Amino acid sequence: MRSIKIITVVLCSMEVAVAQQHITSFTLNSQEYLENGGVNVMLAHDFYPEGHQGGVGIIQQGQRVATNGDLRLEPTPGQWSPTPKVGKRVVNKGSREVSVRMEYPNQEVNRKGFNPIIYPDLNFAYTLRIQPAGESFKIIVDLDKPLPASWENKVGFNIELFPGILFGKSYYMDNQPGIFSRQPNNQLYKDESGEDQVKPMAMGRTLMVSPESPAQQLIIKNIGEGNLELLDGRARHNNGWFVVRSLVKKGASKKAIEWLVTPNAVQNWQRKPVIQVSQIGYHPSQQKIAIVELDKKDLKRYPATLLRLSEKGGFEKVTALKGKDWGDFLRYHYLQLDFSNVTQKGMYLISYGSYRSNPFSISPDIYKENVWQPTIDYFLPAQMCHMRVNEKYRVWHGWCHLDDARMAPLDSNHFDGYIQGAETLTNFKPGEHVPMLNRGGWHDAGDYDMRVESQAETIYGLTLAYEQFAEKHDNTSIDQKTLVTEIHQPDNKPDILEQIEHGLLSVTASYRSMGRFYRGIIEPTIRQYVLLGDPANLTDNIDYDSSKKQGESFQSNIPDDRWVFTEKNPRRELETAASLAASSRVMKGYNDTLSKSCIEIAQAIWEQNTANDLLERTHLASELLLTTHERKYANYLINKLATITSKINQTGWYIGLSMAAVNDKNYSAAIKKAVQTMFANIQKQGLLTPYGVPYEPNIWGAGWTIQNFGARQYFLHVSFPDIVSDRYMLDALNFILGVHPGSNTSSFVSGVGSRSMTTAYGFNRADWSYIPGGISSGTALIRPDFPELLDWPYLWQQGEYVLGYGTTDFLILAMAADHLLNSK
Repeated sequence: MRSIKIITVVLCSMEVAVAQQHITSFTLNSQEYLENGGVNVMLAHDFYPEGHQGGVGIIQQGQRVATNGDLRLEPTPGQWSPTPKVGKRVVNKGSREVSVRMEYPNQEVNRKGFNPIIYPDLNFAYTLRIQPAGESFKIIVDLDKPLPASWENKVGFNIELFPGILFGKSYYMDNQPGIFSRQPNNQLYKDESGEDQVKPMAMGRTLMVSPESPAQQLIIKNIGEGNLELLDGRARHNNGWFVVRSLVKKGASKKAIEWLVTPNAVQNWQRKPVIQVSQIGYHPSQQKIAIVELDKKDLKRYPATLLRLSEKGGFEKVTALKGKDWGDFLRYHYLQLDFSNVTQKGMYLISYGSYRSNPFSISPDIYKENVWQPTIDYFLPAQMCHMRVNEKYRVWHGWCHLDDARMAPLDSNHFDGYIQGAETLTNFKPGEHVPMLNRGGWHDAGDYDMRVESQAETIYGLTLAYEQFAEKHDNTSIDQKTLVTEIHQPDNKPDILEQIEHGLLSVTASYRSMGRFYRGIIEPTIRQYVLLGDPANLTDNIDYDSSKKQGESFQSNIPDDRWVFTEKNPRRELETAASLAASSRVMKGYNDTLSKSCIEIAQAIWEQNTANDLLERTHLASELLLTTHERKYANYLINKLATITSKINQTGWYIGLSMAAVNDKNYSAAIKKAVQTMFANIQKQGLLTPYGVPYEPNIWGAGWTIQNFGARQYFLHVSFPDIVSDRYMLDALNFILGVHPGSNTSSFVSGVGSRSMTTAYGFNRADWSYIPGGISSGTALIRPDFPELLDWPYLWQQGEYVLGYGTTDFLILAMAADHLLNSK
């Protein structure tokens, strides 16, 4: 009997082992990536390596832990490093292998195109494969042929580990222990070519990452030739990640790289429910729908309750909330909790089982204070170029770029996308100082350049906000004589008008100086461009041409001045002119000289730019009509009615504002009919997501697109109130303020709401800080289905602030919500 019991126990143990093996094996799911419980392994769904997306990527228990697994030419590549061209991606459902064809160089970006990359003289192709191996998976690289002798032991397979979850965690490289430090400590050394390289933190055959944390425990083993290296990519690039690397050995082709990777899959892991609410709250009369985002495997449904925080402490139950089962979107399942009937003023929470939201308010004053104001009070002042910006004891930045600007070299293709053609299109020669460009304008938020479209859009958005709401908010002093801005120091002038003036000083001066708008003004070198911190350190503020004329006794002969680029771009020229035509109206009575200059330039562009086939000309005509009331602009719009209605998605929001000035019944009727069709389509699109707004996630965060949609919905509602409701405008605002996909429910507006983006991609990102009122790009998509918003300062596609509509659309949305909801 005893032997039978032993056999029975052994058999049972084998069955359990087989069951566990089945549970912990990687499978190929319907989205064509490998999956094992809470672990997902993607290959080439994304290809955005400079933004830390692409190649082999690993998501582990709801956290992206590794990415950019691919062959690279450098141990710790940076933003402008060579990357391979992505070829055909192949999925073998039988073997569950996923592969992709890759090759160097990528001729589409090799020294040409937007953001050109300088590739070395090296041509090779390979296939990158991932395949399941029980609870592990293999990464295999097959070269078409061995690398040239000159590239032996230089090309390697890299995979990047996200630092934000590793600081203070431990690792083993074989039996060598270590800690992932918050700052890069490894010493750099010079390689054979004199380039700085990073000394490995550790070397060996097997790397164990975070053994103390089952949720992120990861083992990487090189089962091919050679060792693994663990490097800190931040030693060369502030925005780098930790890198695991092994070299392609001499003469290798088939299985030139072979790794066995074991991400620990926590058994029966399910992502915790996430409650998504507006982080500031709601007006009593608006629709209020909270979203509960669930793991698709989570079949439990907990009671949901609205709780009101008591003025005496604690909370009280207000009402039970019945969850409407919306369905699946991306990788999650969604419930909607509607509490629109609750109108009592106060602070609230939503509970779902044991899970709770952040606190939020219900109040008729919810959009009046501390919502759009930080953008005017902090963000726009902090972005002002050619100024010193103070905030009491603090200096946000010193005087900068007072030496602007030198004409860009001919036939130059700048690393940030600016291209100068075969002529300057002005009377200025390449390298010659262009006067009048050292006043006004704002730095693009993540960089320090000034693109004419971002300047014009900011001016235009502020103009529309001022015209619509006549907001006289004054919390800042701006002195254009001393070039000093003082935050929290009123000067009896509306801050919005002061900011409009500041932008116009740059754009109008360029036209007066060069006879055309600039394309952009930007640092000439990468070393200047990547500076983190005070822009006062970018140049010496001394005009290089003037310094040369002063001779050797002059203090500076440094050609560090920004370059100014020009272009032939009728579309951009017309849009910029439309901005000036509109701003002329609000400058009248505030700065009459500037107002006159704006309308004169806009009318000159109208006469000179005769590109009647361009849609942007209708926008300029609309603004010129509102400013001058000249009938010729109305007649132009009437003649372009077919174009306007066929492109109503693009034209409707601004055409509606000038429709009364056109004063033509047939014209108005045709536009209203087109708007009806457009709005019906918007209503259909809004049903495709649980958030009520048209939303197609992309690699970049969708925040700016959603708020632009919302701002346009406001103007459509104002012009066509019987057709377009305010619902989608308010849904867009809620999206920005926290009702959006993913576990990070932060408001995209820094410093606004109970939880917000307080680690963002502004000029102070190296300090892990933020600029209040800056609006980040927001939750991005790790393809094909993972929404992500990391607490990390160096991901521009998630955390970057920008100027233009990315800033002003939020102002318009928040002001509009207050105006509309309190006028009902």
